[in-house]
Amino acid sequence: MFMTIARPAVEPHGPDAVAVPGSPAIQSLPPRALHARLLENAALRRRRGAERLRSRRYDDADYWLHAAPVAVRKASALREEKSFAPLP
Repeated sequence: MFMTIARPAVEPHGPDAVAVPGSPAIQSLPPRALHARLLENAALRRRRGAERLRSRRYDDADYWLHAAPVAVRKASALREEKSFAPLP
């Protein structure tokens, strides 16, 4: 039996090479926007951890509350790596 490998109908291009076919490509963000996104991600993780604590899902809460500082450290490292111009 002969088999062929079919290519997906939509292939990602650009910086988001591992995207799921059909998903929108991730644009390259300037450092300030990436920094803001990382801090927002940390806040969302903290919020999700608090929700899990309220619903007494302690294992999930531990995960989300310990994952939040990782995003803050990434944002801090980005800020140290790229010197931002002072805000106007």
